[in-house]
Amino acid sequence: MTVTTNGSTQGTPENPWGDTKTDTPAKGVNLGPTGRPRPVFPDPVPREIHGPARVVAMVNQKGGVGKTTTTINLGAALVECGLKVLLVDFDPQGALSIGLGINPLQLDLTVYNMLMERDVAAEDVLLQTGVEGLDLLPCNIDLSAAEVQLVTEVAREQVLGRVLKPLLPFYDVCLIDCQPSLGLLTVNALTCAHGVMVPLECEFFALRGVALLMDTIAKVQERLNDELEIEGLLATMYDARTLHGREVLARVVEAFGPKVFHTVINRTVRFPDATVAGEPITTFDPSSLGANAYRELAREVLSRWQQPATMAR
Repeated sequence: MTVTTNGSTQGTPENPWGDTKTDTPAKGVNLGPTGRPRPVFPDPVPREIHGPARVVAMVNQKGGVGKTTTTINLGAALVECGLKVLLVDFDPQGALSIGLGINPLQLDLTVYNMLMERDVAAEDVLLQTGVEGLDLLPCNIDLSAAEVQLVTEVAREQVLGRVLKPLLPFYDVCLIDCQPSLGLLTVNALTCAHGVMVPLECEFFALRGVALLMDTIAKVQERLNDELEIEGLLATMYDARTLHGREVLARVVEAFGPKVFHTVINRTVRFPDATVAGEPITTFDPSSLGANAYRELAREVLSRWQQPATMAR
């Protein structure tokens, strides 16, 4: 087995992803893929009382970094932890809806109707998924028109928060899957969110837009939502067999430190397979590395929320 200088395991034929804890003989500590000692996150105690929900926006203006995959699978993993979860498809492409087995083109009511029609309530749009405790507010291409139409609205940045408010007391977590841009729809999501999670592909070009994203988040914090927090940056599509992937992950950790989740999501064909099946990987392939990675992420996220500075509101 090949061992790097920081003590984390590289990919080998026996362990192609390098995502196992390995003992560093000199220090006797277990290092995760991020090169830091990875703590053991306890299993959460199931909740007897649900709500109000902590709202988390999945944001990255670069497409194809794993926002939708993370929204679906983190939501499903949180449900396994005993939480009630609401997913909001806020990308006109409707990928979140498709990933849960729903055809956006066959929907009569979507998030667009919630935003633009006062006689349509969130309850009218809400759908149950194939996972008990995991509900969805779907959308389709109609949502692309909302960005233009909202420009003339009073308090246009707060429209999503207004329509979501009646649902939040019935859930523990609300995850918003944002479109790959920093336009008005994404600003709406950030304005109503308690936290923002940034899925980040372990690839050089994915790093280039992070500074712009952080600038946008800072402006929203300053002008629209002073309670908004950065939940963390999540490394996705990681392949420990490549030097490039390991170097990018190391740079992310160097730049953002503790804001980077210890959990890393490896690249695997099981994620697109689960998408085609229209279900989370936690039910499609429960014993897979991908399913276990999102369960680990769920435990880490809940552990962070239990800290005083990031308690769910």
